[in-house]
Amino acid sequence: MKNYLLLIIIVLGSNIYAQKEKVKSGTVDFLKGQSKMKVIFDYSNLKINADSITEAEYVKKKIVDLNGKNAGNGDIWNDKWTGAKESIWEPKFMELLTKYGAKSTGISFSENATDAPYTMIVKVDWIYPGWDAFVMKQAAKVSTTISIVDSNNFEDKKFVVNYKEAPGTQFGNNYSDESRIGEGFAKTAKTFSKMLEKKIK
Repeated sequence: MKNYLLLIIIVLGSNIYAQKEKVKSGTVDFLKGQSKMKVIFDYSNLKINADSITEAEYVKKKIVDLNGKNAGNGDIWNDKWTGAKESIWEPKFMELLTKYGAKSTGISFSENATDAPYTMIVKVDWIYPGWDAFVMKQAAKVSTTISIVDSNNFEDKKFVVNYKEAPGTQFGNNYSDESRIGEGFAKTAKTFSKMLEKKIK
């Protein structure tokens, strides 16, 4: 029993801290003195699960599977999944970005900052929803590419960084895929904010 509990702790611990940050190009020195930045989210090339199927494929399979078990459940799930982007994932990211990033850099981050000279594009590359079976669980994982670009020319990428497998974990049980994924977005925003804090002084 002790060995079993130890295994659970090790698995959970590895999920909590397993995230890789890799700067692909540029620096953030140009952000010194900036007061605002627009933020947009991009799901156009999102892949799901270990087999990296497209979001459209994942949603189609999930709907068929759930409706096959209980008619209507797949459609209910689809509404939750579709709505989660604007109701959970993006607000979670913005909440932590504002809490840590704005406080440490003096930059106001907003999806409505249309006059900001720079735009942050959060491209969501890959999601693993994870699972929770009460005693055993596996964290969600979120991989993103964050680019800071000239607002007048999105091809002019000033800074690009990858975050691989940011864990979506919470204490206690969380049976909602969408909520677990939201924690991965929050973790990404917090890690990104800490990086900005170190580099913008």
